[in-house]
Amino acid sequence: MKGTKLVVCASQCFQRKLLLPQRLSRGLASEAPKTKTAKGARQSASFTLNLFRGQIETAQVFPFPEPLTEEQLQTLKELVPPVEKFFQEVNDPAKNDADAQIEDKTLSGLWELGAFGLQVPCELGGLGLNNTQYARLVEVVGAHDLGVGITLGAHQSIGFKGILLFGSEEQRTHYLPRVTAGEYAAFCLTEPSSGSDAGSIKTRAVLSPDGKHYILNGSKIWISNGGIAEIMTVFAQTPVEKDGKTIDKVTAFIVERGFGGVSSGPPENKMGIRCSNTTEVYFEDVRVPVANVLGGLGNGFKVAMNILNNGRFGMAAALAGTQRAALRVAAEHAATRVQFGRRLQDFAGVQEKLARMAMLQYVTESLAYMVSGNMDSGAQDYHLEAAISKVFASDSAWAVVDEAIQILGGMGYMKATGLERVLRDLRIFRIFEGTNDILRLFVALTGIQFAGSHLQELQRAFKNPTANLGLIFSEAGRRAGRAVGLAASGGLEALVAPALAPVARELARGAAELGAGVEAALRRHGRDVVDQQQLLNRLAAAAIDGYTTAAALSRASRAVSKALPSAEHEVRMAEAWGEEATQRMLALGGALGARAARLDERLAELGRRVAAAPAGLARSPLNI
Repeated sequence: MKGTKLVVCASQCFQRKLLLPQRLSRGLASEAPKTKTAKGARQSASFTLNLFRGQIETAQVFPFPEPLTEEQLQTLKELVPPVEKFFQEVNDPAKNDADAQIEDKTLSGLWELGAFGLQVPCELGGLGLNNTQYARLVEVVGAHDLGVGITLGAHQSIGFKGILLFGSEEQRTHYLPRVTAGEYAAFCLTEPSSGSDAGSIKTRAVLSPDGKHYILNGSKIWISNGGIAEIMTVFAQTPVEKDGKTIDKVTAFIVERGFGGVSSGPPENKMGIRCSNTTEVYFEDVRVPVANVLGGLGNGFKVAMNILNNGRFGMAAALAGTQRAALRVAAEHAATRVQFGRRLQDFAGVQEKLARMAMLQYVTESLAYMVSGNMDSGAQDYHLEAAISKVFASDSAWAVVDEAIQILGGMGYMKATGLERVLRDLRIFRIFEGTNDILRLFVALTGIQFAGSHLQELQRAFKNPTANLGLIFSEAGRRAGRAVGLAASGGLEALVAPALAPVARELARGAAELGAGVEAALRRHGRDVVDQQQLLNRLAAAAIDGYTTAAALSRASRAVSKALPSAEHEVRMAEAWGEEATQRMLALGGALGARAARLDERLAELGRRVAAAPAGLARSPLNI
């Protein structure tokens, strides 16, 4: 529920900095951390950002990341079995759900396992795992109990993650041993009047007259671990001096319940993840030491967004585990259930369901380990890929579990199978930590912004063509190739298994189609493209198709190069996914045409009418 500010920030960049080339329409300047050429265009190794330029950048995709040392692999091999055994033998997800709380023995066991401090350095009481190791353990949790997963994630993926990322040495030394030794943490951002719009929070902190404390007042809503957390990362408006004026900016604080003035409401009665603790949290004249400012005064939005960006891969990993577990249940049922004298697995319709479920799980898992692997390898520009992993994983998990229930039929609808609980648990994942709707707009706007900066650079080059022949000819060649149906593959075909080369070629063509679509959108709408949400969603969908295809191609090619027993199966899944995804990308031109624009306006008008008359404009055909 914290994503709209990402879109607002991108939109403000459009409005403030957009310069309008006469022929190429309106280019965009990025406010993100950037490496510039002499002409000022931002450069990036991000695969997704470069897709919006119509180009393939392979640095962070091929080969598939393998960041673990032998020692780290061995550590993981020793950790996974006891965690799996714990969730199989100790944790009771059905009882947790029915009681709307996690059993004490489960919580005690998780603390003893070190599950609440997976990435805290060993010297501060944690297990010292990197992102890839963390992803594998989170995948185990996601396969068994998402409610427990939320309790763990709210604690370490966002609760104290800010201290890991931005904490001073004193803050890290003081707080990290505590959050690994039994004290819960929470992330307090969302408020009653600010869900996705994080910048509109009302909670306020003002410096005390003696300058030693900030006096914190306000309330937060729907806070995971809110009723049990002792240590909280809290975001509040603070007065900040800028250019001789006092303005309000968001600041992050480390707040302890023990400071006094912190209280919580009763646990919320939720649709799913019922065993996780979710409450309102109230702050009344809380005296927060100045030393507990986290990440610097006025930098709270940066802190919040980095925490969320840093943790999104974990959601993909958990949901990869969820999908794997649901797929296993569905496959086992299809292999044994007999109807009309045949096993379900012998019917083509069921075969297609299982195949699509397997592809979604495979791609989700590929995204989780590609993003975590890039992070462990030191990549800095992964925010779009992390957002895509969250969007794709949560959409896919819902589809996979829904289809698992369908394959089991009436049995799947019964509580005994556990699938109905998983489906209820899953619904929140498309909403919190940035709604999927907001993240799609974020992906599209950030990508357009990046592409626009290069269009600006090209426009400047034409003003002095003699000095910029290399850039002009390079761009001219790219556009000419696109016009005749060719596309530069960025050497992609040489990086994939031979059987996957045709899909790699189609991916390159799809990237060129996306680049053309972005340029056409800028030419037509200019800075007003920020308001064309249906168009932005189509561009984001194409980018998601492109990145997921690349991740699957990379992982399957790794399997071939290592001669893994699963190689042939992985190639078939990557091939099937890539063929459909690239065909959707290649259809983007039609999806952005005049007919689609007319349909978009028709739907928008219908939506406005429905909003104006919520009871509905059309009466029952019986007119009663």
